[in-house]
Amino acid sequence: MKHWKTYLVLVLLAIAMLLPLLWLVATALKAPTEDVFGGLGQLLPRQPNLGNFIKVWQDYPFGRYLFNSVVVSSITVALNLFFCALAAYPLARLNFVGRDMTLAAIVATLMIPFQLIMIPLYILAVNLGLRNSYVGIIFPSLASAFGIFLLRQAFQGVPKELEEAGRIDGCRELGIWWHIMIPAIRPALVTLAIFVFIGAWSDFLWPLIVLDQPEYYTLPLGVAQLSSALDFDWRLIAAASVIAIAPIIVLFLFVQRYIIPSEASSGVKG
Repeated sequence: MKHWKTYLVLVLLAIAMLLPLLWLVATALKAPTEDVFGGLGQLLPRQPNLGNFIKVWQDYPFGRYLFNSVVVSSITVALNLFFCALAAYPLARLNFVGRDMTLAAIVATLMIPFQLIMIPLYILAVNLGLRNSYVGIIFPSLASAFGIFLLRQAFQGVPKELEEAGRIDGCRELGIWWHIMIPAIRPALVTLAIFVFIGAWSDFLWPLIVLDQPEYYTLPLGVAQLSSALDFDWRLIAAASVIAIAPIIVLFLFVQRYIIPSEASSGVKG
C-alpha cells in the first residue's frame, strides 16, 4: 500500500481520459426527450435504448462507410507491414555502402508535415487516375518512415545465432527474412499494425482531398457528412461516432496480448 498515491493519480487520470468516451456512449443511448448537456448528474441515460444506432444504420449509408473503412484499413496494414519489413531488413542486417545515410534520409522524412506534400500527392493521384478509388486512398500509406525505423530496431534485436542457423540450413537471404526474421519480430509487427490501422481508420484529410463520390467515403467522412445532414442531432452523431471507434477498441483488446515480447517470439529459450 506504500504506492497508493501513485495508484490514486493513475486512477484519476484514467477516469479523466475515459470521461469523454463515457459521455459519447451515454449520449448515443439517450432517448430524444433526455437532455444531452445536463451535467454530470444527467450523464447516464435514464432509459438506455439502441434507437439512435438503428436510425443511423437504417437511414444513412453507414454500412457502406464501414465497409470502405475496413477495406482501406486492412489493405493499408497488409501493404505497410510487407514494404516496411522488406525495407527495414537490409537496413538492420546487411552491410552496404550508404546504409546509414539511407536510414538517416528515411528518418528525416518524419519531420516533413503531410500538409506540405498533400498538393503534389493530389496532383500525382489525378495524373494516375486514382481519384475516387480505394487505390487513391491507400497509395500514400504504402510504407512509412516510422514503420521502417521501428522494424529495423526489431530486426537488430534478433540474435545473430538464428540468422547463422538459417544460413547453415541453406536459406537464402529472402528465406531468412521470411522464415526466421519475420516470426522473430512478431510483437513489433503487431505494434506497427495497430498504429497503421488506427491511422488509416481515422484518416480524414487525405480521403477528403481525393474523394468526392459518397460511395467511397470512409467512416470519418461519413460521420462528418452525417453531422451536417443531421443539423447537429448529438444523439445520432454520438451513435455514429461510437460505431466508428468501436472496431479500434475491439482490435486493440484482441491483439494486445501479442504486443508483449516473449522468449518464444524471439526464438530464444532458456
